[in-house]
Amino acid sequence: MGNLLIYSLIYIIILCPISINSDAVSDSKTIAKVEKKLSDYVLTILEHFKQKDPVGLPGAPIPDPMDIPPMTHSFSVGRMNMKNVKLYGLKKFRIDHMLVDLAAMQVEVRINIKKLHVFGNYTLSTWLSSSNGPFTVNLTNVFVKGIARLEVERGGHLEAQEMNMDINFKDISMNFERLGFLASVFQGVMNSVGTFVFDSIKPFLLTEVNTNVRKDVNKEVQKIPQKFPNSISPLDQLMAEARRKVRDMGYDPYKVDDYNQTVGLCTIFMTHTWITGLSSFHRVGNITVELQNSTFYINMEVGTQRLEGTSHWEVSLIGMLSRAGKIKFTVEYITVLVVVEQNVDVRKGPILDDIQIELGNIQVRFDGAGTVDYLIEFGVNILPNLLRYQIMDALESPIKSRIQETLDRVNMEQVIHQNLPKLDEQQAKGFQGFL
Repeated sequence: MGNLLIYSLIYIIILCPISINSDAVSDSKTIAKVEKKLSDYVLTILEHFKQKDPVGLPGAPIPDPMDIPPMTHSFSVGRMNMKNVKLYGLKKFRIDHMLVDLAAMQVEVRINIKKLHVFGNYTLSTWLSSSNGPFTVNLTNVFVKGIARLEVERGGHLEAQEMNMDINFKDISMNFERLGFLASVFQGVMNSVGTFVFDSIKPFLLTEVNTNVRKDVNKEVQKIPQKFPNSISPLDQLMAEARRKVRDMGYDPYKVDDYNQTVGLCTIFMTHTWITGLSSFHRVGNITVELQNSTFYINMEVGTQRLEGTSHWEVSLIGMLSRAGKIKFTVEYITVLVVVEQNVDVRKGPILDDIQIELGNIQVRFDGAGTVDYLIEFGVNILPNLLRYQIMDALESPIKSRIQETLDRVNMEQVIHQNLPKLDEQQAKGFQGFL
């Protein structure tokens, strides 16, 4: 499961922002060449995010400059034609915020481009005269928002869907050379030209990005041979595989550490406590990866179905008098919320940001006949709370410490370097058995 997560993270880095831009190949020399590009790109990305202010993404399939089709703008007293129009600056973007919903296979992203420049040539024809020359339109503080989704198509393969995008700007300025006296005569009219240029470019830009990115993403995801059922999401299918691994590793049923607590003159012992059903875990809500302020926040919450267990109890009064017995109990559910943060500069290690464990209602019943009043009172008022403490102590501290110890030992940069050959091996196999 650990290798799967590492492969998946690396593959997401490659898949989302770029296309390998290579057709399917069969000969070993070409495959080796493609593999080398794949590994080299990951290394390039790692170096890119080591910068204090990373701008853009190396190799992103964004034309810069982008050629814009000829445009025509009609006034009440004339017409302006624009041609040889080019848009500069698309690659110089910064990711302000990104939210990846793994359950919905959806990505929401907000990027900022400090400046965009439009260059071209115009011809202005009016009833008075005509003029022509170069023009420039400058857009400042451009914001782009987009939502992209992957869905399982009929054949069971993943497919990128239509993207929902929008683009806006804060300020605009322009300069049309050689207007002559028309610059002052039509000043009010000319003030609307800049907005017209943007409004004309916007649908073309959104269509081009939508079409090209969808094409590139689908080109890559189609290489994944894994088929997914339409009834459950790919993430839930991976959770089902994880449940099987938990059972194979012997964690269901799970033996809880022995526990004792002193209440007044009594000492209560809880021993041989077993819980069955931990492998029934499933995701609770969405599992998300959020990028904010150059830091990834991985938010994951899983919960179990109803658990059943047994335990031996013993009550000792000043070490002299004692009563003992066996109980069966049920736990309505257990949920675990984990938030881990990882800086985009992978030289900095991951950090456990938060962990919360919640136990549902616990019900206890005695195994066997002896249901005298004091046992009933003991079982109803004391044992559920003791079991809660015992289970929480058995789960919360070990989970926290083990997660943090694991994170402290992780050198993310080294882990990625070590797994690049395995990623290349998977690519050479066409990602057979990748998931």
